[in-house]
Amino acid sequence: MGKMTMFPTKRRVLTLLAAALSLMPSIAMGGTSDTIKSTQAIRIGYRADAPPFSYNEANSSEPTGYIVDLCRAVAGKLADQLGIPSLKVAYVAVTAENRFDMVEKHSVDLLCEPTSATLSRREHVDFSIATFVDGAGLLSRDPNLHNLAGLTGRKIGVLAGTTTEHILRDKLSSAGIPAEITLARTHAEGLSLLDAGTISAYFADRSILMSLVNDSKDPGKLAIADQYLTVEPYALALAHGDEDFRLAVDTALSHIYRSGEISAIFNHAFAGKAKPSDLLQVLYLLSALPD
Repeated sequence: MGKMTMFPTKRRVLTLLAAALSLMPSIAMGGTSDTIKSTQAIRIGYRADAPPFSYNEANSSEPTGYIVDLCRAVAGKLADQLGIPSLKVAYVAVTAENRFDMVEKHSVDLLCEPTSATLSRREHVDFSIATFVDGAGLLSRDPNLHNLAGLTGRKIGVLAGTTTEHILRDKLSSAGIPAEITLARTHAEGLSLLDAGTISAYFADRSILMSLVNDSKDPGKLAIADQYLTVEPYALALAHGDEDFRLAVDTALSHIYRSGEISAIFNHAFAGKAKPSDLLQVLYLLSALPD
């Protein structure tokens, strides 16, 4: 009987290691920055249904919105950092349900839509420094509906798969408020349900609600309650563990904030309909990291 061994040979180990490496995605081998250098392109994930942050505009071949515009500026800074004068931007549509999967699967390099940075999400993706701060609010056709207590026995709409949905459920449960939640696939669908009277109220980030009011069939009958349901810090999501790329993105954002370029981006996206709040201006000041 031949001599048995508990350990594979050196050649066997090298063969197994080579096979394992060949199955790993390119991001693990060199990181997103190296992939961008190789392809001369950056893939920006965007939502088509989240104005004024990320959406498709009629008669335009490219998406638009505050965060999409901000990501274009980031891409310009990355082109300089990586030495790619003709960096191409490829836009990849995502949904509220699959957006983080698209980042985890490396189908997009940078997620550019109203993404709230949370601890639970950081288990799966990394986040840049903050890009915006907002909070969920209540849109209804009842001017006397100011808070959650008034929702007893009513149907409420909210976008499926968002932090707003989870927090809304928790708050209703903890307050003992019996209300029926209707999940919308898009904000436009939620607005349609509200306009039709199918639901009594719709929850979303307040900046999004303000945009939805403008798209309503009868905006004069809609009101946004003063009460904030949540405080939502937005950030750009990117692949988990890619420290070099996150540093490059944070550097780009910091330079955009410190140079004042962010003011032009904000004004273009909101078209004079809103001004940066004091809180948002403080966010730009505190988030921008020194070189």
